[in-house]
Parts: sequence; C-alpha cells; structure tokens
Amino acid sequence: MENFRNLKIDALELDCGVNIFYGNNAQGKTNLLEAVYLLATGRSWRAQTDRELINFSKKEAHLKAYASNEPFNDVIEVHILKDAKKNILVNKVPIKKLGELYGLVHVVVFSPEDLSLIKSGPLERRKFLDVEMCQMSNIYYYNLKKYYHVLKQRNSLLKSAQIKPKEINSVKETLPVWDEQLILYGTQITKARREFVEKLRENLTVIHKDISKGAEDIEIIYKPNVHEDIFLQKLTKTQDKDIQTGTTGIGIHKDDLFFLLNGYDTRTYGSQGQQRSVCLSLRLSLTELIKKEKNVMPILLLDDVFSELDEGRQKYLLNAIGGIQTLITATGTEDILKKIKKADKAFYVKNGEIELY
Repeated sequence: MENFRNLKIDALELDCGVNIFYGNNAQGKTNLLEAVYLLATGRSWRAQTDRELINFSKKEAHLKAYASNEPFNDVIEVHILKDAKKNILVNKVPIKKLGELYGLVHVVVFSPEDLSLIKSGPLERRKFLDVEMCQMSNIYYYNLKKYYHVLKQRNSLLKSAQIKPKEINSVKETLPVWDEQLILYGTQITKARREFVEKLRENLTVIHKDISKGAEDIEIIYKPNVHEDIFLQKLTKTQDKDIQTGTTGIGIHKDDLFFLLNGYDTRTYGSQGQQRSVCLSLRLSLTELIKKEKNVMPILLLDDVFSELDEGRQKYLLNAIGGIQTLITATGTEDILKKIKKADKAFYVKNGEIELY
C-alpha cells in the first residue's frame, strides 16, 4: 500500500483465519479494511470520491494484493490518481469494467456505518443490493450498467423537452425507444433482486432467531417500485409528468427493502440494539449465501463492531467466524483476545504503520 489514506505498508501477510488489528482510534485500522474492500470491489464503502482515499500530501495512491483462491492465484492492483480515473489491473492486465473484478475475491463488511441500511433512505438499501449482487453475478452487473445508461439517456431526452418546449411532440415519439430498453433491463433486475432476497431470507430467518434467542422473527421484504407486468403501462401513464419534471419517476431506481421484527418496521419501531442485530444477521446471512452460491468463503471484515454488540451477540458472532478468513479491528487487544481465545495473527496499528503482535 502506497499513499493510501495514512497507511505506510510495504508488505503485509494475512493469515487465512482470524486477523486482529488493534490500536487507538484514528490510527488506520479501518483504512486497512477499506483497502481490502476496495481491492475486491473496486470501490470504498466509506468514501464519496476516490480522491478522498489518497494521502493528503500526495497526488496518487497504489494498492497491490496477492489473492489465493484454489486453484486460482491472482494479482490485483488499484492505482488512484487525483486528476484522472482510477486504474485497476488483474494479473497485470487493465480491466475495462468492474465486472471483470467482481468475483475474484468476495468480501462481506460489517461496520458501525451499517446502521444506515436501516435508518437512511432507499438509496442505501439499493446500494446494498447492487454491490452484493454484482459480487455474485456478472450478468446482474451488466444489466444494471445498461439500465442506468438507458435511464441517463431517457432523462436527457426529457430535459430537452423542458429546454425546447416546441420539441415535446418529437420527444414523445422518441421516448418509446428508450422505454423498451428500460423495461428490458429493468425487468431482469427486478427478477434478480426478488430471487436474491428470497435466497437471503432462508438464512436470515434462522440466524436472527438464534441471535435473538427465539425472541424475534425477522422478515425482509423487497418492494419493487413497479411490477414487471405493468412497467410499460406505468411509463406511458406518467409520461407527461416525467416531461414536466425532466426525470423518470418509475423504475428499479426507486426500489426499496424493508426489515420487520415481529411484524413491525425496524426503521420506525426498532431500538438501536435491534437495528444492529438486523445488520449483523444480514451480513452473516450474506456470508452463508456466498458460500452456497459461489462455493467459496468470503473474507469477513469486522470494523470495531464488538463494542457495539452486547455479550450474547458478541459470542454468536465469534462462533460464526470459525473457518472464515476474518479481519477484525478493535481499540484494545486483551479483551478481544480473551473472547476469541485464539487469534491466528494479531497486529498493532499506530500512525498508519502495522506491526505483528
């Protein structure tokens, strides 16, 4: 890692089991997990722009990882530039799209920011669906990219009618061309999201029942903005409104997810502890789903989560990470080491430097 955030790392060898990174706050522990996530997905789960990932005093940052997933071995490189688009290489060959990176290394991250899945608006929950599903399916990534390209073109056409009102009739004649493609890709995405949520639900129900010691029944509900069968009808019906606003008001870019505990919406009625439990259950269910669907174990990234969980949930999580390559950040080592009993490797992080404990 070179000039990535505050990290100063020439080489770091992780164990295939449990790796603990401990130290005071603001030393770079989370930055390390962020780097692993970036190498696996091509993006950060924290930063709004790539520029934020570069050390303040530098103009570029570089990451390189050797990933072993028998029988394959890959070298992944990410080069981030302040004034240009980032470059990603796999085995020294530049990739043209993120779809070529997805699936080489699977990661699941659980962090305090996960509460935004429950508390924030639909955008965060759609982002969750898209990132996790892109990791598991290149077809989904392709359809998603195509959909948003078509959406951008359709919105551009709608805005042109606002700029030149005399061209409204021409716009209305052209819209069906974009509508057809929007429906084509949107229908496939809706179907894939519904299937993904159904598969996720199977593990989620059992895991959350265990975490809550039988006290809570969880339900995850996928709510598409429009059903596939009436997509065209809805687009036609809202055409005048779309022209008036200059944007497309119907489609998968308006979908949402809901989490219910004992029949009540967790966002409105759940305590913060219950909301954290939902996020934990969700991440562990995702881990099991990746294992089942892709026949690999993902890397589990746990960012300072033990301080946010009660004793019972801590024990459940520690039991669940057996056999999974896990990276854990914590502010203190003695307490966490006692709970884990046997960490395969422990590292001390200070001022961006990492030393083996």
